[in-house]
Amino acid sequence: MATGRSNGQSPSVAIVNLGCAKNVVDAEEMLGVLAEHGYTLTADTSRADVLIVNTCGFIASAKEESLSAIRDALRWKRRRGAKVIVAGCLSQRYGQKLLERVPEVDALIGVGQMARIHEVVERALSYDQPVVENTPPQHRWAKTGTRVLSTAPWSAYLKISEGCDHKCTFCAIPAFRGAHVSKPLERVLAEAEDLAKRGVKEVNLIAQDSTQYGLDLYGKQMLPRLLRELSSMGGFHWVRVLYCYPSRMTDEVIEVLANTPCVLPYVDIPLQHADDEILRAMMRPPGRQRYVELVHRLREANPDMTVRSTFIVGFPGETESHFANLLSFLEEVQLDRAGAFIFSPEDGTPAEHLPSRVPYRVAQARYDRLMRLQQRISLMRNRAWVGREMEVLVECPHPSQRNLWVARSFRDAPEVDGTVLVRARNVQPGEFITVRITDATAYDLIAESTITLPVTAGYKEVSL
Repeated sequence: MATGRSNGQSPSVAIVNLGCAKNVVDAEEMLGVLAEHGYTLTADTSRADVLIVNTCGFIASAKEESLSAIRDALRWKRRRGAKVIVAGCLSQRYGQKLLERVPEVDALIGVGQMARIHEVVERALSYDQPVVENTPPQHRWAKTGTRVLSTAPWSAYLKISEGCDHKCTFCAIPAFRGAHVSKPLERVLAEAEDLAKRGVKEVNLIAQDSTQYGLDLYGKQMLPRLLRELSSMGGFHWVRVLYCYPSRMTDEVIEVLANTPCVLPYVDIPLQHADDEILRAMMRPPGRQRYVELVHRLREANPDMTVRSTFIVGFPGETESHFANLLSFLEEVQLDRAGAFIFSPEDGTPAEHLPSRVPYRVAQARYDRLMRLQQRISLMRNRAWVGREMEVLVECPHPSQRNLWVARSFRDAPEVDGTVLVRARNVQPGEFITVRITDATAYDLIAESTITLPVTAGYKEVSL
């Protein structure tokens, strides 16, 4: 048996987190549970008695990154003689198969069980045999107020649901994240109030599909009510909604996004493609014309609405004609932001075995063409802001230029979008200031400050 305890002190734990914002919340919840049960938290892996690798298993590149991090942790284990626990999507997805590939791992724990991480750590410290905990996700919500935030003190994510009910043929997420489960409204609001009391100014509410929120618990779409409740709380400065499903973008959702105080006119809708035949093969909502109309409805509701999306190129059967339809769609709707992935055949998905696989070199060339086109479109969309004023959230000083600050506007979700580079003096990270846009690139805006906008106590930013 190995306890990992020395001199009567509690074992120290560090977490290496990989993947999306949902994983960030999972890692923060695990840290909070461990702290509540007496473990010492450290950001220094060289001093930790237990290292948790919170993995991503979304696509092939994410799996390889996770495996690389696990191997790094095992090298650390051999030097220090402590414990390595693998958590998250890769653990949930592969379980015993993963253990066969990295047999030195001391424990595996899947998703939806963050509230039990202390039990797994204790068992790993107490026994030499590997612990495997990857039963189907049960989505046990951690207690409000226990999370240890790892983001900037003025910014946080807030998860409103887990899992996914959609049957996209390319996606393995429902297989390891489980079916869609909404977090009760009162719990979401309680978490939001707790984050506001901690001084958080930006909260990003996240889910696999935010527009499905509440359907399982209340029998109706609850996102509009949630947004209005958050707005009326008076404790937030911005409310941002991430990851919306196109067929659930109702008139009510659009109206709330466009016109509710504190709710930002920003929407991230992963469309995946814009050719009707490919969309049918993906089992995504058809089709191109509805997507065009959706973007028009969003901008009619608020001309400044920022619309972001992601697309897959090289899906099996995608011809040059299909891809040309996707490019013409981008030309027509002029999205503010767009990202792309090259198709990855994921284990256990229907698309894994589809015929007419697109050669990688062809898919890579299409990816490059799409991104070059979108850079031109994004540059045009950004240049339209030159000469205008906007409010930004200051994040940090520029690493190499004096009196230059890195900030974000309502158009910029954390980590995934661009920034606003601001010439300013006497500002502090976490402040909201008004700036005038002076120039633009494909990804960033250049600005100079006008006046500092004071943010009164308790007036914060929340993003969904």
